[in-house]
Amino acid sequence: MGILKEKSEFFQALHQVLDLFIVTIAFWLAFWLRGLHLPAKTPYAFVLILTLICYYLSLRLCAVYDSFRRQKFHQVVLKIVQATITGMLGVIFLIYFLHIPALSRLFMTFFLALSTIFLITSKAILYYTLRHSRQRDYNTRQVLIVGSRSRSRSRSIDLIKEILKNPESGYRIYGCLETSDQIKLVGTTVTRDITVTGTMEDFCDILLQKSIDEVIFAIPLKKIDNIHEYIFFAENLGINIRIMPDFQIQKIMYYPQTAKIFIDSFLGMPTMCLSSTSFKNSELKIKTMIDYIGAGAGLILLSPLMLLIALLIKLTSKGPVLFTQRRSGLNGRQFSLYKFRTMVNNAEELKSQLAQDNEMDGPVFKMKKDPRVTRLGSFLRKSSLDELPQLFNILKGEMSLVGPRPPLPEEVERYQLWQRRRLSMKPGLTCIWQVSGRNDISFDNWMKMDLDYIDNWSLLFDLKLISITVKEMLLGKGR
Repeated sequence: MGILKEKSEFFQALHQVLDLFIVTIAFWLAFWLRGLHLPAKTPYAFVLILTLICYYLSLRLCAVYDSFRRQKFHQVVLKIVQATITGMLGVIFLIYFLHIPALSRLFMTFFLALSTIFLITSKAILYYTLRHSRQRDYNTRQVLIVGSRSRSRSRSIDLIKEILKNPESGYRIYGCLETSDQIKLVGTTVTRDITVTGTMEDFCDILLQKSIDEVIFAIPLKKIDNIHEYIFFAENLGINIRIMPDFQIQKIMYYPQTAKIFIDSFLGMPTMCLSSTSFKNSELKIKTMIDYIGAGAGLILLSPLMLLIALLIKLTSKGPVLFTQRRSGLNGRQFSLYKFRTMVNNAEELKSQLAQDNEMDGPVFKMKKDPRVTRLGSFLRKSSLDELPQLFNILKGEMSLVGPRPPLPEEVERYQLWQRRRLSMKPGLTCIWQVSGRNDISFDNWMKMDLDYIDNWSLLFDLKLISITVKEMLLGKGR
């Protein structure tokens, strides 16, 4: 994960705050250029508040905050011009509606010009900074394309060329798949370094083994046997599906169980998209903002406690302070999860000897009285203090405060298909399972709880889970 993350909800929240700050600067600069001195009849401070409200709504209405990834810069400029004009019209309407004494026309002209120029300048800086970061392979999305030049004539090759021509979009092509009767094309080059990596027979294995974020069907769906099974498979993994627009999904008689269907622009090309993830974009922005603020504040406030825990671990047992383990995150991306070490130093080597004592069904290993756990480690686990280093994982963008717990890659390999969809949301420190009995819950019910969280996610639900988790920690009910 890169530091610059265009899709980051936290970044977009800051983006909006920055725009309001820019509008405020433009307002007072226009005021200064006009040479006004706050005449009593015109409450410019109140007008500024109305202006900020109108501009915020107009910037949202004109879709200025849509992902830069899929837009050309001239499209962004056009949206800003539309937004500033719309915002100014809103201000004028409110001035007359509220019977506020008329503003200086020269002031309004200065303000409209300055706000437009300042906003375009700020967007240019953001746009090309993000573009540069994506060209360096930060914040990329892996795409699997179904279809190559041999079968779709120009459609898929145009799509591939458009992606390759726009590396700043952040999209990276894993490869192309062909229909099962075109196995002879496997290994052939489509264009540049993009090859046919397999046929539809390999579709499921690729989605399970690779970190694919989106699948694009660039050939008529009727050419693919059992197409509904492939779409069902990707949908259950929580992977976005795009279908080129001249293919009607009703023709394949497929009705999504969890995904929502909508038309979305992909590098200027309209596609039909199926997505199983939440559409509450505004709330998701706040969620990520809470994650970063919460993790940062937590590290600052809890640093004395964390230093004390680190010292106690060093004094009471041999080995490192932190236990680092590879885990599977969003869409199967692996990352290093941090915890305070609660077991003896060779705990992983001893795990195979305790396999028969596993108290959980499914692919996970849990024991109430694990002999590998140290005396201090037992306290840290009951109080959940061993999880505190994961605040660093949150700041790195790998985890969230609330979300399904990140599993081990070998556990994911043993998941059933429907269980894989829990990877479609960023993992978290706590979720429903953590506050509902943990090891007393069967593995299948645990998975269902995580999917229930994904399907019914809301900010209020997150805040509720955080408050319950704090209570559980204070009561020492962790394991």
